[in-house]
Amino acid sequence: MTHWRAGRAGEEGSWPTVDGRLSGAPPLVEREREEKLLCGLLHGLGAGRSAAVAVHGAPGVGRSALLDRAVAFAARSGVGSATAHASWEEAGLPFGVVGQLLACVAPGTDPSRYKAEQGADGVRELCRVLLAAARKRPLLLAVDDAQWADPESWGVLRALARRLSGAPVLLLTTHGVATGEPGGPGGHLDLCSLADERAVTAHTLTLAPLSAEGVGEVLRGAYGRPVDPVFSRAAAHAMDGRPAVLRTVIRRFSRQGWPPGPDHLPHLAETVAEAVGNRAARTCATLPAELQDVLRAVAVCGPDGTPGMIAALAEPRAHGTARALRLLAPTGLLTDGDPPAFREPRAAEAVLAGIGSERREELYARAAERAHREAVPDGAVARLLLAARIIGSAWAVDVLRREAARRRTARDLAGAVRLLQRALREPMDPALRVKVLIELSVAALPNAPDAADRHLRRALLTPADATAGPSWVYAAELLVARGDVVSAQPLIAHVLDRGDLDPRDRSALRALYWLAEHSQQGAAYALDRPSIPALAEAPTEPAEAGVAAWRRALHGQDIVRTRELARTALTPAARDSTPLTCQLAACHALVLTDDFAEARAGLAAVLVRAEGAGAHQIAGLALLVESLVDLHQGRTEAASAILDRAQEAMPPHCWHPLMAPGLVGLKIFVYLERGDLTAAERTVRLARPTGAEDGLAWAYLLYARGLLRLAGERREEARADLLECGRVLLARGVANPALLPWRSAAALAQGPDPDHGGLPEPAAEERRLALAWGAPSAVRRALLAAGGRSPRSTAVRPPADAPATWQYRQALVSLGTAALAGPAGPAAVPALLAADGAGTATRGGKAGARGPRGAAATRSAAPAGSPGARPAAPGGLTGAELRVAGLAAHGMANRAIAAELSVTLRTVELHLTKTYRKLGISGRSELADALGQLRRNTP
Repeated sequence: MTHWRAGRAGEEGSWPTVDGRLSGAPPLVEREREEKLLCGLLHGLGAGRSAAVAVHGAPGVGRSALLDRAVAFAARSGVGSATAHASWEEAGLPFGVVGQLLACVAPGTDPSRYKAEQGADGVRELCRVLLAAARKRPLLLAVDDAQWADPESWGVLRALARRLSGAPVLLLTTHGVATGEPGGPGGHLDLCSLADERAVTAHTLTLAPLSAEGVGEVLRGAYGRPVDPVFSRAAAHAMDGRPAVLRTVIRRFSRQGWPPGPDHLPHLAETVAEAVGNRAARTCATLPAELQDVLRAVAVCGPDGTPGMIAALAEPRAHGTARALRLLAPTGLLTDGDPPAFREPRAAEAVLAGIGSERREELYARAAERAHREAVPDGAVARLLLAARIIGSAWAVDVLRREAARRRTARDLAGAVRLLQRALREPMDPALRVKVLIELSVAALPNAPDAADRHLRRALLTPADATAGPSWVYAAELLVARGDVVSAQPLIAHVLDRGDLDPRDRSALRALYWLAEHSQQGAAYALDRPSIPALAEAPTEPAEAGVAAWRRALHGQDIVRTRELARTALTPAARDSTPLTCQLAACHALVLTDDFAEARAGLAAVLVRAEGAGAHQIAGLALLVESLVDLHQGRTEAASAILDRAQEAMPPHCWHPLMAPGLVGLKIFVYLERGDLTAAERTVRLARPTGAEDGLAWAYLLYARGLLRLAGERREEARADLLECGRVLLARGVANPALLPWRSAAALAQGPDPDHGGLPEPAAEERRLALAWGAPSAVRRALLAAGGRSPRSTAVRPPADAPATWQYRQALVSLGTAALAGPAGPAAVPALLAADGAGTATRGGKAGARGPRGAAATRSAAPAGSPGARPAAPGGLTGAELRVAGLAAHGMANRAIAAELSVTLRTVELHLTKTYRKLGISGRSELADALGQLRRNTP
């Protein structure tokens, strides 16, 4: 523990050390020149040379320590000393400072008896007493903080300064400022103009703050060893080179056992701020009430205050504002700039802490109103409003919203949140309150996503008239976009229960309701009392059309109608009036229909509007859908870059638990495309269910994890994940394999059917659904999987370099000419493929490269009536004959057919001859019509 010695008047100064020892009286750090001058002047008193020395400097810079050192020098030199300390408490006591001096040199002398004497005579008598004492023994008269001396004492000191040649006196005064008004703080002393300069000299010393090297030297003296220069520099900067504060730091560090090193810089800042605040509180407590009011006005107005604002708040009566500020300058609390400000924020806090909260809020409110009238910038007015009582005027809300928008643009989100929360305390129109709540949610999302959702829920529950309709729509879509559909759906239903909504707002809310309903099973709770009409089969409103397109795409229903609905939602005329989330649903539908260019154009428009509005959740969702476009097109690196952008727009912690697994699943797709299983395994561990097990995003994660386990030959675990993925999707009626082809992946995980040599039934079901949907990428992927091929790509697209099989070509030709096949349309394609199977698998489950031969061998091995037996082909044609006839009917030459089916040319010719005979036709020209008639007649 550090032991300190006061070293006040008459005592020798001492150097504090952390081990409690005193090291005598070494020179004050960076005050050697001043000490040398004072020592020389004290020695000169013996030769009859008098002097007057004025020491100036900011509080805490060491003025009192230098005065104490002069008193100690005087004691060692045989010089008598008399000291006095002026203060605000005794500033109104006549002859208070002179009385302290007389108590040292002439005890029993009462200066009060000189009050009755006529001015000049009384002053001369007091000077005579002091000079008589000096003639007996050289005398040091030291007055500390002379700026606070009473006017009567100043009169005596000035008179004494003009008479210094009459006796050996060193008149030493310390002042808080270099200049001041006569008779007041910072007064100055003039020597007699006739005095001999060799006998009487005047000196003015201005003490500068300690440098970083000086601070380091003080610390080295206290700790007995060199201190880290980083700590020394930080200490010099934090305490502004004031030794008084440095002593407080050393004392506290010693008491707590903290070494002066970089690890304790936070403790350094805390200690300095506390010391400054305590000193400010003590200083303010000693000031007159009028000056305290000025200090508080400066603290409230801060660096943006104007003289008019300070005068209006303080209302100084005895002193004008300018003079009051001059009187406060010696305290060292304020800067010398214009407008004045506190040197330390903690000092301003300490000054305001002495008044009650109600008075403090009232001061801030008056300052804000005055600043608004003077057209002070919004930032300054908003700062005042944060601490003010309720203003009750519309301008306060406008200022706070404008400044919050500026803070949000500057990425000061915490500041924007504080401003908007303050704005909500003001009275305002309910429709405006809904807007402010949404703005607060947008600002709070990056740091407090759950709080952001709470603000949106409050917005949806705020009672207002129909003018709040667009704001309610925006709040609802922000909830849905982040993934909080469980809360969104009943709240949307609550808003839809209003009868005065604009039809367009009602349509948008209804679309968002059904978008939320399809995202989470059983999202509606008992709060959802109103009966919400279902989406029409052919909605005309763009918002409903976008959601209807998305739902149709998930169900795998009518690809042509799905495209039309999605385009309705994305027309330029609808972009400004359709919720962005509904447009995103339309873009996703176009991704599933393989209309990638249109999807990209729609996503770009949505992204621009979302970023402009600061809707992070919508921008993040748009980027996730855009990454799906790149994955479908095999652009792995582009998808990875888009996902990085998505994480910047909407960091993972900002997503609702129902939505967060989707981002993880897409990242796993990227790593699997790259073949980086280690990174994929590391990513999959980031997923946290936390109630997300029933969402569509969880299905993405299950599918990605299943593929990852399949790639790692963990087939049982993979199959469990993929089947669970299917359960989640089917629970919502999501059957389209274009979204996630979980059936074929599960079939691959199970392996070939041991009875029939092909893949299990789910692969055939996926083939049927893909052909019914008709998107080329879904068809290609399903046919490759049904043929026993495990695509190299593990994501959502088939490999671009995989060779097209006879099945794939035949299916595409059949789809392209479906209109020529009569009423059966595309339905004939599954029947055609089912007649011979989707492909073959060689022994051991490995995919075969030749379709017809392996299929025929499988069928010949299966007895009639067994589960693996195929039904007879239509018209008595064998499966081989039907395949050859189908290719020939679509224009393939015999040699091309032989190459496609890996048979000889002669075999093709024999199959065609038998086909012509069984169908009763004369040649190839009649083959297409005959096959079409055969299909129509076949049940």
